[in-house]
Amino acid sequence: MTLPPKLHQKIEPALCPFCRSPIPRPQEVSPPERPSLMPVGQCPRCGAVYAYDATGRNLGAAFVDALVFACNLDWDLAWSLLPDEDYRQEIVEGYHLEGHFVVPEGVWQGRRVKGALFFVRLAEDLQEVARESLKQRLKNARPVKALGSEKETLPPPMPLSKQEVERLIAEYRLEPIIAAAQQDKKVTRYLQRLLCAGEELTRLRAAEALGRTLARLLESQPAVAVAVFQGFFNHFNDSSASPWGCIDAIGETTARAPDTFARYLPRLFPLLEDSSLQEAVLRALTRVAEAKPELLRKLAPRLPQLLQSPRPAVRGYAARLVGMLGVKEAVSYLQSLTQDQEEVFFYREGDFLRKKVGELAAEALTQLRSF
Repeated sequence: MTLPPKLHQKIEPALCPFCRSPIPRPQEVSPPERPSLMPVGQCPRCGAVYAYDATGRNLGAAFVDALVFACNLDWDLAWSLLPDEDYRQEIVEGYHLEGHFVVPEGVWQGRRVKGALFFVRLAEDLQEVARESLKQRLKNARPVKALGSEKETLPPPMPLSKQEVERLIAEYRLEPIIAAAQQDKKVTRYLQRLLCAGEELTRLRAAEALGRTLARLLESQPAVAVAVFQGFFNHFNDSSASPWGCIDAIGETTARAPDTFARYLPRLFPLLEDSSLQEAVLRALTRVAEAKPELLRKLAPRLPQLLQSPRPAVRGYAARLVGMLGVKEAVSYLQSLTQDQEEVFFYREGDFLRKKVGELAAEALTQLRSF
């Protein structure tokens, strides 16, 4: 049924109903134990699991799939659990898969949005049992093919002002920014200004948004994407500008489009000699190594000495990098760091994670055993 379009329709970000954190799109997971499983996902903050019902009429099946998936496909465990005691449940209706947002009124662009997400959050002790297995299953998942009606009704990107871009970055809602940047070059300029923001979290979110934006622009406007990327290096020659956010943007963009931008990486390597930039450079290189570690093999001989830096963040990032790259010459240095109790903050999906240098050194030693 087609309904008359409404003006000023409201959309909301897709959030976990338990902790109000942004969630990833549900994905196709086809384990041999249950190949007919609905698309599922997991909240990265509180661990709640959700199943996507495209029609909104199969919520019973969505509940079963969410509960069983949360239990790592252990049916006996799932049916032994009690509601409100072992788990909580919530339903989010009006979910638009292609746009990855929620339409509270249930109508967008004159069409009903029927999708729903059924959430199940197990008690913490029960979550711990299946945590690693679920992480691996989701790592091997595939994107969901959107329904034709959702593709047709995906809203055109709305123009964004400088203030709106800043607000969306503060809320860590990047998709509207990325969509708008495909049509309006000013949006990219607004993001570039945020690379010089006083708050580090704002700079890192802006760097992520730019990396994702340029990777998308390569598909339709490659010359524009390359020009913006090359502009990041101009900050190194401007004594009045801080290059920190630009270094992160270089790392994020290269990680997302290595075939296009990897040839620029050698321009970052000399910056490791500048103690004030080492942390930012190592953070950017670590991001690249997560995507394509072979791009950084030539850098390996320079890394062990950074494990002796007086700065905890430099030691921590260097430890992660030598583990990813398999720098076995760093083993003795890593062993000396395993008792290092200094803490390092890492950026991940819009927020900071905290780890001790000693933990990072131990993880790197474990990685090196596999090389």
